[in-house]
Amino acid sequence: MPDSTQAVDIPPAPAVPDEVDRLYGELEARVHAQRPTEDLAMLRKAFEFAAARHLGQKRVSGEPYMVHPLLVARQLAEMNMDLVCLETGLLHDVVEDTTATLAEVIKEFGEDVARVVDGVTKLSKLNLASREERQAESVRKMLLAMVHDIRVIMVKLADRLHNMRTLASLSPERQERIAAETMEIYAPIAHRLGMGKIRAELEDLAFRVLEPEASSGLLKEFEAAHVANEAFLMEIKHTVEQLLAREGIPARVDGRLKRAYSVFQKLKRQKISLDQVYDLLAVRIITDSVKNCYAALGVIHNEWHPIPGRIKDFIAIPRPNLYQSLHTSVMGPGGRHFEVQIRTDEMHRVAEEGIAAHWKYKEGRRGAAQDDQRITWLRQLVEWQREMHDPGEFMSTLKVDLYPEEVYTFTPKGRVITLPRDATPIDFAYAIHSDVGNTCTGAKVNGRIVQLKYGLRNGDVVEILTQAGHLPSKDWLALVKTSRARNKIKHVINTTERVKAIEIGEKYLEREARRFGVALSRISNTQMAAVAADYGVSKIEDLHAALGYGKYSARQVLQKLAPDQVMPEAPAAVPAPEPPAGTAPGQRQPAGDQDLIIKVKGIDDLLVYRAKCCNPIRGEAIVGYVTRGKGVAVHSLNCTNVQNLMYEVERKIDVEWARAASETFEVKLLIHTEDRPGILNQLTTVLFGEQINIRSLEARGDDERATDGAIIDVTVEVRDKKQLERVVSAVRRISGVRDIERVNQ
Repeated sequence: MPDSTQAVDIPPAPAVPDEVDRLYGELEARVHAQRPTEDLAMLRKAFEFAAARHLGQKRVSGEPYMVHPLLVARQLAEMNMDLVCLETGLLHDVVEDTTATLAEVIKEFGEDVARVVDGVTKLSKLNLASREERQAESVRKMLLAMVHDIRVIMVKLADRLHNMRTLASLSPERQERIAAETMEIYAPIAHRLGMGKIRAELEDLAFRVLEPEASSGLLKEFEAAHVANEAFLMEIKHTVEQLLAREGIPARVDGRLKRAYSVFQKLKRQKISLDQVYDLLAVRIITDSVKNCYAALGVIHNEWHPIPGRIKDFIAIPRPNLYQSLHTSVMGPGGRHFEVQIRTDEMHRVAEEGIAAHWKYKEGRRGAAQDDQRITWLRQLVEWQREMHDPGEFMSTLKVDLYPEEVYTFTPKGRVITLPRDATPIDFAYAIHSDVGNTCTGAKVNGRIVQLKYGLRNGDVVEILTQAGHLPSKDWLALVKTSRARNKIKHVINTTERVKAIEIGEKYLEREARRFGVALSRISNTQMAAVAADYGVSKIEDLHAALGYGKYSARQVLQKLAPDQVMPEAPAAVPAPEPPAGTAPGQRQPAGDQDLIIKVKGIDDLLVYRAKCCNPIRGEAIVGYVTRGKGVAVHSLNCTNVQNLMYEVERKIDVEWARAASETFEVKLLIHTEDRPGILNQLTTVLFGEQINIRSLEARGDDERATDGAIIDVTVEVRDKKQLERVVSAVRRISGVRDIERVNQ
């Protein structure tokens, strides 16, 4: 069931509500106009089947539940999808939310419709323990289904779009959760499929929920300048039309204001003010041929001075989602910057609708051609992540994979390799082949040797230096940007680290057994396997590996194997000394430390400490990572290092905040502001109002980014995540504050 369409059982109504009938009539009329020769009997049958099953159900808003599937189907009709897709739109919730079964759907509507319905249906909540696991496995299921039939994601995007449009009836917590998932998963998928129109609406709707103050603030600024912006765009549009007509270039010219979320991203990324956004205002030229696209670019540059570094040719080198256009920013009348986008009609259609723009469903065809670039990334994604069993790792890696790819590099032979922004030569090497990546020892970029951490740029020609027998370094995990490279590196490290851990675990257990006089030779494999099962692992070597990593202590294992010889261990008065390198005894908490703020679930005697890289605070989702000889390092789930560390799932351990808040946590904030008198006074007043203790504060000019900018470094003490969020919100409301970010200490 879609999160924003909770069904509520009420007494059955005597007939289908008029509103539902009216909406279906409009849908059928629209589809008939699009497909005058096709029989719509199965579409009506799907409507009647779904209406009967959903009869008596209502959405949280109070309207009949059937309104939702009808509006999803209407969205699919607007995307010009086929009848299988439209029928699925009407039926997409019947298996999840009613008594209907997939077998019934197969019987009544055939294999194609049933397959897409099943692909859209989320997993049962009874199957998995946590919300994170349910979300991860449902998304994984959807991605696998997408590979075989792209219509699955078409229905899912239409479903999510209608849910986002009607989010207001839900609780704030559910709104935020659904909006976050939309921003992290569904909008990027729409982008990767080239569906710019749907992506834009999903992002803007999610932005209003996730950043309400920033969203309303930007909209107010847009509204204040609306009249002036409209007049400027009309003037530019008229001038461009005249210039193109004079040169005999046929074209349609439109003006537009940059989307609020897109502006917000740029302001946050570049730490600039609204008047420094070069592409806030844009003119789009749509012409008839590629030749005239370049001719139009020449006309624009002849009339206005182009801004250096702002010319992008996505026609010669399309984006991975097949987006094509020429982009340039110019200095217009009165010194105002504006952007010009130039494309053909076909390019415009692909930019707006993406994979749906020219989708032709014929007999036996369910998905894209094998060489469709927009689907290739998905096939690779599913292949790379098929072995990922940890739901947190799967979702985190997926979010990285869905980010737009923007760097275009070349092999010495001229092959184009597309990589994410800030990718390194290591990413490039693994994009060529896993063997090239594993044996990489260095790289040349444009003929010059560079460090492996070098950030690749558009147009770089990269040559990878290799050496037989070389293996990747664990440090590479902090450098790479692609999941392909990360997963290949993890696999190699995992293999070598596991072998070491098993060997250390065996020696550790033998040493402790000798100390307590336990003869391991007399203990059968069956007994050992039973103890391994007690610890949640299936093999004896898995238990040895866990001991080698320090996840459990050997004494705990021996106490289970020989309870008469090994007594349970009392908590030590002081922590045990750190073991020598290459060993992994379990660590102990000081008994006198009754003020624990984090504990390991189900285990009381492991040393736990907060990782300095992310310094998690109470209320944040946290995860434990077992380190050999040092205990359990606790990271925030959002920590950039978590994925680099979790190359071995066995090292992950569940941790939780242990008691009510009384302690405080130091948090360092970096505030980007205008450089004006009085802003420090306003900041300290706000912090005082929130009863926040300031540990340190320093202000300086931000000459690198903006001549009128300033940076304030402030370290404060907060009780938990909620208090920090209130502080950040209050600081954002100060006039002149451009951005605020938390800095890991």
